[in-house]
Amino acid sequence: MLILRDIVKDYITGDTTVRALDKVNINFRENEFVSILGPSGCGKTTLLNLIGGLDVYTSGDLLINGKSTKTFTDENRDTYRNHSIGFVFQSYNLIPHQSVLANVELALTLSGVSKAERRERAIRALEQVGLADQLDKRPNQMSGGQMQRVAIARALINNPDILLADEPTGALDTETSVQIMELLKEISKDKLIIMVTHNPDLAYEYSNRIIRCLDGKVIDDSNPFEPGEMDYVKETVKAEDEKKKGKKPSMSLKTAFGLSLRNLSTKKARTILTAFAGSIGIIGIALVLALSTGIQNYVDKMQHDTLLAFPMSIEKESMDMNSLTNTIMGMNPVGYVRDHELDAIYVNGVFGEMIRSFMAQSNSNNISSFCRYIENNQDAFDKVCNDVQYKYAVPLNIYLEKDSKRPIQVNPSTMLDSLGAGSMMEMMDSFLGAGLSMWKELVGNNEVVAEQYDLVYGRLPQDKSEIVVVVDGNNEINEMMLYALGLLDQAEFQSNLMSSLSGSDVKHEDLKETYSFEEICNLKYKLVLPCSYMVKNTKTGLWEDQKANNSFVRKLVSEGFELSVVGIVRPGEDNVLSVGTGGIGYTPELIQYVLSETAKSQVVKEQLANPKKDVLTGLEFVDLSVNDFDLADIDLKQIDMTYLDVGPFMSMAGDIDLSQIDITNLTSLFNFGDMTDLQKKLMEGYLSDEQVIALKQAYIDTVNSRCSYDRTMEILGYQAPESPTSIYFYPKSFEAKEELNKMIDYYNEQVIADGHPEYKIAPTDAIGALLTTVTKVINIVTYVLVVFVAISLVVSSIMIGIITYISVLERTKEIGILRAIGASKSDVSRVFNAETITIGLAAGIIGIISTLILEIPINILLEYLTHSGAKAVLPLPAAIILICISVFLTFVAGLVPSSLAAKKDPVEALRTE
Repeated sequence: MLILRDIVKDYITGDTTVRALDKVNINFRENEFVSILGPSGCGKTTLLNLIGGLDVYTSGDLLINGKSTKTFTDENRDTYRNHSIGFVFQSYNLIPHQSVLANVELALTLSGVSKAERRERAIRALEQVGLADQLDKRPNQMSGGQMQRVAIARALINNPDILLADEPTGALDTETSVQIMELLKEISKDKLIIMVTHNPDLAYEYSNRIIRCLDGKVIDDSNPFEPGEMDYVKETVKAEDEKKKGKKPSMSLKTAFGLSLRNLSTKKARTILTAFAGSIGIIGIALVLALSTGIQNYVDKMQHDTLLAFPMSIEKESMDMNSLTNTIMGMNPVGYVRDHELDAIYVNGVFGEMIRSFMAQSNSNNISSFCRYIENNQDAFDKVCNDVQYKYAVPLNIYLEKDSKRPIQVNPSTMLDSLGAGSMMEMMDSFLGAGLSMWKELVGNNEVVAEQYDLVYGRLPQDKSEIVVVVDGNNEINEMMLYALGLLDQAEFQSNLMSSLSGSDVKHEDLKETYSFEEICNLKYKLVLPCSYMVKNTKTGLWEDQKANNSFVRKLVSEGFELSVVGIVRPGEDNVLSVGTGGIGYTPELIQYVLSETAKSQVVKEQLANPKKDVLTGLEFVDLSVNDFDLADIDLKQIDMTYLDVGPFMSMAGDIDLSQIDITNLTSLFNFGDMTDLQKKLMEGYLSDEQVIALKQAYIDTVNSRCSYDRTMEILGYQAPESPTSIYFYPKSFEAKEELNKMIDYYNEQVIADGHPEYKIAPTDAIGALLTTVTKVINIVTYVLVVFVAISLVVSSIMIGIITYISVLERTKEIGILRAIGASKSDVSRVFNAETITIGLAAGIIGIISTLILEIPINILLEYLTHSGAKAVLPLPAAIILICISVFLTFVAGLVPSSLAAKKDPVEALRTE
């Protein structure tokens, strides 16, 4: 039962108040056909909108089944419209991009009815109005009468108590109007129908109650109703039923997306162009990420391959390359402005600062102590490393016997020594850690070797007597390898090089352009221990070096330990270090054999038994300490300045005569010509205790380098297994490398805590430092490009927001229709949010697909320009994140338009054409 009590409705326009309804009192029966007549502007439609919950009265009360609506919120009115009211409009107000069935179903979707039930009830409603065969048509494919029938079916779908019809026949011809009125009269048998019309003839013919309005007041009621006691009882029962079924209507996301998709499909060209415009920013960012990822993958692959080619090491004398690189890079940062005028030439001191940094990062490592740490934690090191190799300063004297000639020594190489480049090679060998010699120790794990190399011929070495030849990715070796294999004689190298530099043709009698696999694998070599060259002089009791004795060396080589080439390998296709000079690989067991056999030799045993006397010269070894002599009694010119620790002398840099500096040797910074200045400073007591100790130690090292126990053992090729010159680590992965660094850090913390800071060690990882720097540069470039391209993404998102606002303006009537059937403000907002999300999703997907397509020509171009194998590749997580970003940005851009849509007055929205 519907009751209006003293209803007043005022409209305020500026300073003017217009009263549309003035104290209207009407009681409606549960089922009757009521027609409201009156001239335009008398308040008929306003009354209908108040009853339908589309508008709010100013004062009075409207009771529904005995319940006052004074305290109704927007949500309460939405529920009321959805459950109790059905609207039939003069202009039909069907959603044009929805089918007939979808238009009718729409109200049920807000009520949370299942899809199957919605379809069944919608078909039943359409059958009731005679349109069961028009389910899939669009409104623009139907006549006016048919569209009005669809509107009536939509109004009836939720089985409302009240049907409100605003000029339902106003746009229809006479015949169709009669049909619609007959249908409404039939419905009024069990429902309350309130119709506003300008046609009194139809009203009198089909209505059983006529209400006339004038100037906002009811001036006549042909069949007024005063509720009795039974009516109030029925009202109470009905109110209880309403509570049970009165579920708050809410549009599901599926419905919201369905409405949006159907709307977007009616504007395909605009939707596609909008999505493509939105995808431009995504394409830009995706391409930047694809390129940076591809390059980073290449760097990572290079770093992975260099884990074996250039392992991390601990040397007796090392340098923290990471710290040094960071220090040097930070000396003169980009954008740094000097605090002086440009009126003269100023000295910035960067060179001196670089020298200080260089010396500060130098470290002396106690390797023996760390070896014990490894032995005590062997399992932990085995988990993170494929191999841990101990390197010894033991030369492998390897010869190739060739006919009756003097055996060809193939290792150590003497070619660069003949040119005076031996010291340079030693420096580079120390810096790179892996060695530049053609004869290289293999990783002691054949599985790792098999992963890095493809077996071309033969097999991998199994014991100390077997070696393999490593060719490059094209099965090629250079002339250096020919010398290392003994296929060319190193003794001829210098003369051949001089001939080449003078423009003469160089002819190698033994040089061939190709060698068969069998030829290479038939090569046999002999290993001679350094101590084997020593022969004891029975007269003097001293041991003498017989290396210059050709017949002795020939006999020694013939009796040497035989090494056989058993296989040929080349770097795998995915190995970024596949282009190189090649090499000859031997097993770690060979080094252990050399150490063991050297320790068994007679000359080494004698020297070990008498560590104070040189078995080669018969001289006593000098065992000096810094406390054994006075530096003032020494001529400083005797000191080899390469042994001087220049750290304590950095404060004297300002006293140096720059004209005396040999810039090719950093230690010459403190070598003052004939040392007169430094000697004078010493005599005057100018030098600090720390500087005096440094000079004393340099003197001791100079003396020991000429005659010392260690020097003699080095000549004999002996080194204690527990005292290697360096340790090489071959981590299993980047993560394992990080874990290895943590283990080294833990060791350093422990020795410092135990009061032995001198045991602290610093690993050398030159390639790692270089590649880390490259990675930082790649990241910086990537961030800059992403930020730059992201601007276009933001602009396109703003554009999508503007287009969404245009869509709101275009769909204003649809907003009114949705509100009329019970959709809430949040439901309307959800529809337009779904539209922006759909466009954002489409833009993201288009952007990713476009990027994947563009990767093809980009990768072809990269391969053509670089031949590196680096490929642009967009990671799947990045693609998903970019799509999510696209959706998020368009969603944010659409929040304002969707909010404006939700706030639209439904009455005003329904009037929009």
